[in-house]
Amino acid sequence: MTMAPKSSEPLDTELADLPQALRWREWMARVEAVLFAASEPMGREVLTRVVGRDCALDLLIEDISAELAGRPYEIARIAGGWQFRTKPQHAAAIRAARKEGEGGRDLTPNEALVLTIIAYMQPVTRGAIARLMGREVSRDLIARLHRQNLIARGPRSPEPGAPYTYVTTPGFLVQFGLETLRDLPDIEALQDAGLLKPVADVDMDLPIAAEQE
Repeated sequence: MTMAPKSSEPLDTELADLPQALRWREWMARVEAVLFAASEPMGREVLTRVVGRDCALDLLIEDISAELAGRPYEIARIAGGWQFRTKPQHAAAIRAARKEGEGGRDLTPNEALVLTIIAYMQPVTRGAIARLMGREVSRDLIARLHRQNLIARGPRSPEPGAPYTYVTTPGFLVQFGLETLRDLPDIEALQDAGLLKPVADVDMDLPIAAEQE
């Protein structure tokens, strides 16, 4: 657990009494400490609290990233913020070190396919997902994705019966290391690979470009 010293004085973000080089190093140390201690992506507004608004935050994080070049972890842009993550080439070692049953459960092929459709077609109903897949989608499968904080209920559909639609969550972006939904691969590539099949009665004009970030 990280213990912060108690102080009634506000944090000095300007550091005007320090030479420029030392001020930059202190800002770097502060941002790295905040990201290291965080369990979720930290946005620009949060990091600005520790370095002030006059700090060139993007350049600062670039300098931190350069110093981490040889380390097994990196700073990534995820869900509109920054977060430490291990590099992909070390994933096998991390899985091997975990005890059986520890950590998150891998998605089944059906869950992965349903989640993919929701990510690209959102907001989308369970019926529309079933038509894309060519088979029924169980409520239990939808509930499992919901419990993992990967999807949430969206607005009701205007179709008869007004069924609920489903959308992805910020947790989905964090889970897959995406900054926004625009970082998803091209849907045509998934169709060419046979992972998704176009269906005539499902609108394939994706709303991602107009997403609410």
